[in-house]
Amino acid sequence: MKCYDSGILLDYFNVASDKEANSDKLAIISRTNHNISRKSISESALKVLYRLSNSGFRACLVGGGVRDLLLGLQPKDFDVATDATPEELRSLFRNSRIIGRRFRLVHIRFGREIIEVATFRSHSSDSPKTELSTEGRILRDNTFGDIEDDAIRRDFTVNALYYDIANFSILDYTNGLEDIETRTLRLIGDAETRYQEDPVRMLRAIRFAAKLDFEIERHSAEAIFACGPLLADIPPARLFDETVKLFHSGNATRVLELLRHYHLLQYLFPALDELLGLEPDEAMLDFVDQGLVNTDIRINNNQHVSPAFIFAILLWPAVHQQAMNLQSSKLKIIPALFQAGSSVMSHQLKHISIPRRFSQMTRDIWAAQPKFQRTQGKQPARLFAQPCFRAAYDFMCIQSMVNLVPGNLCQWWTEYQQQHQAPTNTKLQQKDSGNYRRRRRRNAG
Repeated sequence: MKCYDSGILLDYFNVASDKEANSDKLAIISRTNHNISRKSISESALKVLYRLSNSGFRACLVGGGVRDLLLGLQPKDFDVATDATPEELRSLFRNSRIIGRRFRLVHIRFGREIIEVATFRSHSSDSPKTELSTEGRILRDNTFGDIEDDAIRRDFTVNALYYDIANFSILDYTNGLEDIETRTLRLIGDAETRYQEDPVRMLRAIRFAAKLDFEIERHSAEAIFACGPLLADIPPARLFDETVKLFHSGNATRVLELLRHYHLLQYLFPALDELLGLEPDEAMLDFVDQGLVNTDIRINNNQHVSPAFIFAILLWPAVHQQAMNLQSSKLKIIPALFQAGSSVMSHQLKHISIPRRFSQMTRDIWAAQPKFQRTQGKQPARLFAQPCFRAAYDFMCIQSMVNLVPGNLCQWWTEYQQQHQAPTNTKLQQKDSGNYRRRRRRNAG
């Protein structure tokens, strides 16, 4: 499956390896002309950078860490690029290990913090260390090069900026600084070819555009429509990781809008995409929207949100519809929900490989919903003691906000929790329960 003419791939590699042309584009921004301070860089990252530099290697902070610092944001992690090989890194840092087969990297651990270090890579298709699929997708790439090669092989211009620890300057080979100033997300090289190499770049484009409030550059955006079907070839386990990153970005509502706009939702959540493409229940649309709003609030408040909760939100419209159909066939609500949940989850796992610890908790959240209606006798205490209670409670309260369940049900259970000791045996702690914010839904373009 391809989204481009077969001749483009070779042409791109030839251009990408043209270091003389690349050098003409190099812009060096001295320390006095940019806002990055070492005070904003993690001590662990600085230790790695200085040790490499003092050992005679070139060492630069690179990628999202540099981008975020330039935007005035505090990065969650810091990545380092160097001309030291993985084996040389391993000998320099006793607290390190080499990981990866597709791309060999070195993780250097400082307590709970991990600094990821990559050797400068070249972008050469004829190297024996670069393995491509028949469709042009990069399966393995461990061809080392220099910093100029490395810049060109990165995905977006705003992620190809280097902070050089030797003189604290910023090296820009791809006009990334200009794109940061204009808040533009632009692929390096031919857009269709870069998506062909790694279709997950389309999801990364969505994530960065939503997270940073950037506009995807026209060619980079148009190619998504042509290359979207390539996501069907990505291993479901990798799509799980990318999906969690998407909806843990703190801008999940915008992510969903962009996935729908670029017709990518069908490759991640086909059941939801199908329902949204029909004449969807407005209340169910509002439920998904409100669920993602609450997820964004929690993420931006540095509170935990389990992937199980996100999958429960996004798959609920399909589960709810199937359960209602089963109930019309005289099946009671609890077995109907169980059967519908199993069916929807089984189908979903063909697209995204959700680990069992999350898929089971997702099903538990669904199964708990009708039990919230039982407020008499010992039923509340039994539900309250379940490990999934807090997540299921949050889920129910979101339903109450959009009138999918009685509005007073959330209040009743909120008061019940205040009167009883909070459960401690819980896999999903959803703190500050009952603190919800309504939002007005924004239509996808």
